[in-house]
Amino acid sequence: MTEIERTGVSVYTVPTDAPEADGTLAWDRTTLVLAEVVSGPYSGLGWTYGAPATAAVIREELAPLLTGRDPHDTDGAQEAMGRAVRNAGRPGLVSGAVSALDLALWDLRGHLLGLPLARLLGGAARPVPVYGSGGFTTYSAARQERQLRGWSEEQGIPRVKIKIGESWGTRERRDLERVRAARAAVGDRTELYADANGGYRRKQAVRIGHALADEGVTWFEEPVSSDDLTGLGRVRDAVTPDVTAGEYGYDLPYFARMVPAVDCLQADATRCGGLTVWLRAAALAQAHGLDVSAHCAPHLHAHAAAAVPNCRHLEWFHDHVRIERLLFDGTLDPAGGTVTPGADGAPGHGLRLAPARAAEYRTA
Repeated sequence: MTEIERTGVSVYTVPTDAPEADGTLAWDRTTLVLAEVVSGPYSGLGWTYGAPATAAVIREELAPLLTGRDPHDTDGAQEAMGRAVRNAGRPGLVSGAVSALDLALWDLRGHLLGLPLARLLGGAARPVPVYGSGGFTTYSAARQERQLRGWSEEQGIPRVKIKIGESWGTRERRDLERVRAARAAVGDRTELYADANGGYRRKQAVRIGHALADEGVTWFEEPVSSDDLTGLGRVRDAVTPDVTAGEYGYDLPYFARMVPAVDCLQADATRCGGLTVWLRAAALAQAHGLDVSAHCAPHLHAHAAAAVPNCRHLEWFHDHVRIERLLFDGTLDPAGGTVTPGADGAPGHGLRLAPARAAEYRTA
């Protein structure tokens, strides 16, 4: 019988290439916690972006549960891990730990079966739309323009997103100036999205939403806190751009509560419980007539995005794209505005750690 023999974890921290901030947070480095699950000569990799302490949860709380289990029993592993962390508290970095291991299990299954995840999940090597994501509030006008033109002109990505809601919504004028500059940079043929990261108040978000519509913005992400479901719903009903949220979903009930408040449901497999829960969230959205959008960590979402009928797009997030290219071989090319996971036939999600490049950034 095939079984899980061991589980490993390592931590990598990569400095940003410039100071970065959104509406509510600033940072200068990003940490990736990498989980590995091994069965015989095969191994699977999964990761989450979060606090280094996530590694201790994997090592001390979760890894012992997986040893000896059937690696194909992803639902059973998900249930066992969820029960094990009930008293520790599921949201936050604990859910990130569960997610990294679940993602590693799915990658291992692909290697054991010799299948790309897109096929294993019931899809195919089909193109998945992506949108360029970055446009941080700390960027100068020139840097923002270079980044937007890089996506829209050099790579041919017809959808781009910038951050607004600067300083918890206290710099409305600059927010709108940056939106107008973004529209001027990409022209009328490129879709323009805006992400407030929950920085606005309800009526403020409605006012901003009307101004965004004047610039042809079609996607208004987290106009208010994603914890304010009533506010999200009211903003959604009052503005033209699609209102979306969900990146802080740590379990399926969270998404069930959010469905009535958004036009498109975001879900992040590195936070919500891995692909096992991400796929359930996508099905939940479909049952309510909604699309799902994959939040960040593009190479971990690409295969699942190719396998569900209601995935609108994949976030080609500047930080995570850069980190995944630094640490792994087998990354995807978004030229033309899509990626095609599984096209090369590589098993699992197709990425393998590049030890020589990764060593510089390993911190644990």
